[in-house]
Amino acid sequence: TLRFILPLTKILILLIALILIVVVVSSIQQHREKLEAEKRVKVAKQKAVIDESEELIANLVHLPSNPNIAKILNRRCLNAAKAMQALMPEVKGIKSRVKELASRLKASEELADNQASKEESFTLPDNEQQLVGILQCIKKLRVVLKSEQSKGALDAQVFTAEDQGLAAMQLKINIESLVKRGTQAFNKEMLGSARQYFEKALQTLASSTVNNEYVTTKHAEISQQLKDITNALRHSNATDAANKAKSEENDIDLLFQPKKKW
Repeated sequence: TLRFILPLTKILILLIALILIVVVVSSIQQHREKLEAEKRVKVAKQKAVIDESEELIANLVHLPSNPNIAKILNRRCLNAAKAMQALMPEVKGIKSRVKELASRLKASEELADNQASKEESFTLPDNEQQLVGILQCIKKLRVVLKSEQSKGALDAQVFTAEDQGLAAMQLKINIESLVKRGTQAFNKEMLGSARQYFEKALQTLASSTVNNEYVTTKHAEISQQLKDITNALRHSNATDAANKAKSEENDIDLLFQPKKKW
C-alpha cells in the first residue's frame, strides 16, 4: 500500500507546485499587463497635452502677439514629450520629437527675450464663429496657464501677469462685441435693443476684476451712450404721444363736424 501512496503523494505535490507556478506566472503576467496599460494611459494623456498645446499655438495667430505665452506652450509640449519618452522610450520617433520640440522651445525663448509683450489694437472679426473661437482660445489658455502654475512649471508672478493680460483681452472682446451690436441697433432705431446691449456691457465692466484705463474710458463712453438712448427714447415717446393725441383730436373733429345734407 505504501508503494502506491508515495508516488501518489509525489504526483499531488507536483500538481500543486505546477498550479502554484501557473498562478504565480499568471499573476506576474497580469501585473505586467496592468503596468503596460497604465503606461499607455499616461502616454496618451501626455500626447493629448501636446496636441492641445500645439492647437493653442496655432490659434495664437488670431490674438495680439505674445511671445511669452508661445514659450510657455512650447515648454509644455517638450515636458510632455520627455514624460512620454521616460514612460515608453521604445515609442517610434519619440527621440526625434523631443529634439524637435527642444529646438522649437529655444527659438521661442529667444523671441520672447528679444520681443516684449505689448498692447496691440484688436479688430473684431465680423464672423460670429471666428469671434467665438477666439474667446474659447483665450479661456483654454487661462486654464492651461493655471494648470502649469499649479504643477510648479510656471512662476506665480509670470502666471499672474499673463493671466491678467488674457483676462483684459477677454473683457475687451466681450465689451467691443456688445458695443458693436448696440451701435448697430441704435443706427437702425431699435432703441430698446440698443439699450439692452449697452446696459449688459456696463454690467460686464462693473462685475469684472480688470481695472485699467480701457475699463475707465469705456465705462464713461457707454454711460454717455445710454444717456443718449434714454433721451432718444423720451423724444420718441413724446412724438408718439403727440401723434396719438393729434389723431384722436382729428377723430373727434370728424365725429362732431356738421352733417351734410344730401
